[in-house]
Amino acid sequence: MDERPADQSRETAEAGPGGSLRTVPARAGGKAFVKSYGCQMNLYDSERMTEALALQGYAQTASIEDADLIVLNTCHIREKAAEKVYSELGRVRELKEERAAAGSSTLVAVVGCVAQAEGAEIIARAPVVDLVIGPQSYHRLPELIARAGHEKGGLVDTDFPDEDKFSRLPPRAPARGPTAFLTVQEGCDKFCTFCVVPYTRGMEYSRPVADIEREARTLIEGGVREITLLGQNVNAYHGEGPGGAAWSLAQLIRRLASIDGLARLRYTTSHPRDMSDDLIAAHAEEEKLMPYLHLPFQAGCDRILGAMNRKHTAQSYLNLVARIRAAQPQIALSTDIIVGFPGETDAEFEQTLALTEKVGFAQAYSFKYSARPGTPAAKLGEQVPDGIKSRRLARLQELLGAQQAAFNARCVGQTLPVLFEKPGRRPGQLVGRSPYLQAVHAEAAPAQLGRILPVEISACSSNSLAGVIRPL
Repeated sequence: MDERPADQSRETAEAGPGGSLRTVPARAGGKAFVKSYGCQMNLYDSERMTEALALQGYAQTASIEDADLIVLNTCHIREKAAEKVYSELGRVRELKEERAAAGSSTLVAVVGCVAQAEGAEIIARAPVVDLVIGPQSYHRLPELIARAGHEKGGLVDTDFPDEDKFSRLPPRAPARGPTAFLTVQEGCDKFCTFCVVPYTRGMEYSRPVADIEREARTLIEGGVREITLLGQNVNAYHGEGPGGAAWSLAQLIRRLASIDGLARLRYTTSHPRDMSDDLIAAHAEEEKLMPYLHLPFQAGCDRILGAMNRKHTAQSYLNLVARIRAAQPQIALSTDIIVGFPGETDAEFEQTLALTEKVGFAQAYSFKYSARPGTPAAKLGEQVPDGIKSRRLARLQELLGAQQAAFNARCVGQTLPVLFEKPGRRPGQLVGRSPYLQAVHAEAAPAQLGRILPVEISACSSNSLAGVIRPL
């Protein structure tokens, strides 16, 4: 979003009871700083919030020191996520006090999954916060900002409203690059015992096909060439299609792929139990669907998978991978893996290593298990000591690193279509993405941004590729 002149009327800050900072209301407008933590869906949510705030006169700023409104859009998936937010709020308080001394007011909002999980406790621990808003209520941010100065003690909105928040959001603003995220599904009904998503994002909800298509067309008209469809369990998508019947993700992909101007589609994150036959077929038949699939298996031991409530087995995952690769031999797989789940033995961890070895991943995200308050796994006995988890993770990441390096090395000598997204670190260099989501560096003029060009790969590192653009 382009920065616009700020409204010259400002809120002022007064000392409230006990020396706390109280926000005194004024007209909407000013500069907004929005910081995202965690997943791609949070990035999407932050974009939508900035678009809603723009209609209230807030211009986006990259400098927190200049912000009249600070929004921390939080994620609860990673370990100690809440403590990281409180640490950030300590720095925000200092900034808010400095601005107050200079006669400027700062409104502070904590949004997202930590907000949902912690609720009013955030304001109790960090009185600097004026607003606490769950991920299902962020469409009400402008309204809550208007109320914040009139109510003491801060506002908390962590309800799961019946209304469709997406229908309450403004139309998408022009994208700032050739790629964009588009949320099509939220929440999860799987209730994996380690996961907070059902408690912070709620049960599964799929947006109607017509609404998604309308948003996609807006993005494409603004220059977007590649769209990534987002959902906590995206391949469980079952949104209302034309005529009222539920459509699958594969049907949605085929509809979006028919839009002129769209060159590429991706989707994430998927559950093995929802990898349907028509979605596998779409990978074989739809050219715009990139040959890259993120498919978490989490553990290679059936007993641990049962304790996780994953609803699949190691063998069923291997069988699924075989079916996917039979349909699309060029597909690259990535995954999520947790080590040290409560009660995991050395022998059971070895089964995770064995499954990883059998599949062979182009990329992976691996973590030590960390308890999330309120989840069933947090209450289990036999918590694995951290030292053991660290050693297991190191062994797993050594294997995953070797697999990723081998996949990247196999790309050397190939010519891959690369969508160039942004300038590189060096003058005259651009960075784009291969069909397999690898970063690719090449010498190119800025005019090539947004184009898909053939790049002969000449070198690779552990995390990226480099090459030379070849004539079309």
